[in-house]
Amino acid sequence: MNEVSLLQSLGQVSASETGQVFRDFLRGHVREMICEVMAAEVTELCGPKHAPSGSTHYRAGTSPGRVLCEGEREKVVRPRVRCKSDDGTSQEVDLASYRVAKDPEQLRSQIVQAIVSGVSTRGVEAIKPDSPGVKRSNVSRLWQEAGSKFIEQLRGKDLASTSWCALMLDGIQLSSEQTAVVALGIDSEGRKHVLDFALGSSENLEVSRELVGRIVDRGFSCEHRLYAVLDGSDALRAAVKEFFADAIVQRCLVHKERNIKGKLSKRHWGELSRLFTRLRNVQGIAAAEEVFGELRAFLQPINEEAFRSLHEAGDDLLALHRLEVPNTLHRSLLSTNAIENSFLNNRRKLGRVTRFRADTDQASRWLSYALLEAEKGFRRISGHGSLTHLIAALHHREPVTE
Repeated sequence: MNEVSLLQSLGQVSASETGQVFRDFLRGHVREMICEVMAAEVTELCGPKHAPSGSTHYRAGTSPGRVLCEGEREKVVRPRVRCKSDDGTSQEVDLASYRVAKDPEQLRSQIVQAIVSGVSTRGVEAIKPDSPGVKRSNVSRLWQEAGSKFIEQLRGKDLASTSWCALMLDGIQLSSEQTAVVALGIDSEGRKHVLDFALGSSENLEVSRELVGRIVDRGFSCEHRLYAVLDGSDALRAAVKEFFADAIVQRCLVHKERNIKGKLSKRHWGELSRLFTRLRNVQGIAAAEEVFGELRAFLQPINEEAFRSLHEAGDDLLALHRLEVPNTLHRSLLSTNAIENSFLNNRRKLGRVTRFRADTDQASRWLSYALLEAEKGFRRISGHGSLTHLIAALHHREPVTE
């Protein structure tokens, strides 16, 4: 189909059929281009058709062939070339242009993209019925191979060459039976990096220790005290303290507010949010303790359980304020929102997985993909220009009291 016949065809079809006409037209042109490239390679090897050179290569006719175009098979006439050997025999030459044109890597990438976009293994076969290798078993095996590469890519990062400033740990509920604990690091310039994750039935000490131990083995360390933001799990705190005994641990204020809110009547939510917002905004320990006192005075007479929950965090709730750093850092370093926000755009894809099987690496494959995708959109933390103040405070170690 040439340009004239294309325009004629477009004038004769409905709007819904226009896209298919264009695709057929483009596939035809791609097929012609492939044939021209193969012919050019044959001429380069054998010389012009009517003026043969003294090359050891010679034309050996044609045969039917197939190439991949937009993930679908297209029939072509494949030229054949043979090469003479010194002993008088000859063997067929593998044309590079034909080898590339039938390379299934293009199709493989399209299948992987379809899967991570939410298409089931059965669905891939339905939308690409004319493509090779799209049977459900083949697609499933391909996704296992691609998913394993995501895991290797995430856990193969060199952590020793980066100057680290802070660590965030938070648990993500994948299903009723599986929880993922995710580690995110912040370097001295304010850039966020997904470090690793560990899977378990809950945020228990064994899972937490496995995660922190693995990133330490890969080179995660600090020249000063580590600043760690945790979601409130005692197991996470114990794991951090096991590997970084002098770490400054900050409890996530968002998690704590959410936890207290769940114990209060809705009529008290507005005042609670106002006080926590003030706590996140004030600078320095003196102002923070003043707001903390107002929180205590607000909660004690209305709900004893909420009052105990506020005190349960202890000194960890005001750890960053105690360092006397600029409040420009509070938005990023008083909560583990950097981890939770990483999943906002990927929950739609993870949500299509109806069951995470604990006896396979299925959850690890999907989680690695989601974290790597989220990392592509990472920016430096808010207030990164003030990180020098935090690093200076972390270098200053409190005197040990006897």
